[in-house]
Amino acid sequence: MCKPARRTEFMILEGLVTTISPDGTPRLAPMGPKVESDMSRFLLRPFPTSQTYQNLLKHGEGVLHTTDDALMMAKAAVGAVGSFPPARAASVVRGSVLTGACRYFEFRVRSIDTSEPRVRIEAEVVATGVLREFFGFNRAKHAVIEAAILATRLTLLPREEIEAEFRKLRVIVEKTGGPDEFEAMTFLEAHTQHHYSAEAAR
Repeated sequence: MCKPARRTEFMILEGLVTTISPDGTPRLAPMGPKVESDMSRFLLRPFPTSQTYQNLLKHGEGVLHTTDDALMMAKAAVGAVGSFPPARAASVVRGSVLTGACRYFEFRVRSIDTSEPRVRIEAEVVATGVLREFFGFNRAKHAVIEAAILATRLTLLPREEIEAEFRKLRVIVEKTGGPDEFEAMTFLEAHTQHHYSAEAAR
């Protein structure tokens, strides 16, 4: 009998990362770092063209947040947050803590590897905090996260596949979601259709 493959100690955590731009303004970006169970360190893999990477290359500090705010995650995924969310200064690093998040992890960059198409940034957590309780597991919130990830891949996946997945996720949101999840899903659907309309008009 074959033994099951050993799982790595890392897992992907969907979150929001804040950094400081060269002009001193805060930057918010969704990221799925590889994290350890004790959250003492994690691995970020941004594209070299991203502003978050440029900020970390210059300043080497930031804040990773976990949240159950599906609407915020949806808007951040497609760069439509608008004004920067309510925040306060981080306690140890130069950065911003989103006051509406559940938990935050202030970090410093320990190494940067640019040998692959996506940069590998090893970060060490230097301070943590709890801002409010996590709501709990909810299928609609997870469905919105999946839809948000799909919305970032509109140029990579066939339209039929994207729309089929959106229909499945919409059913989950309708069965188990609340107002924020409905709004988030509707927002992502509108964003997706706008993309396809603009593409067809070219």
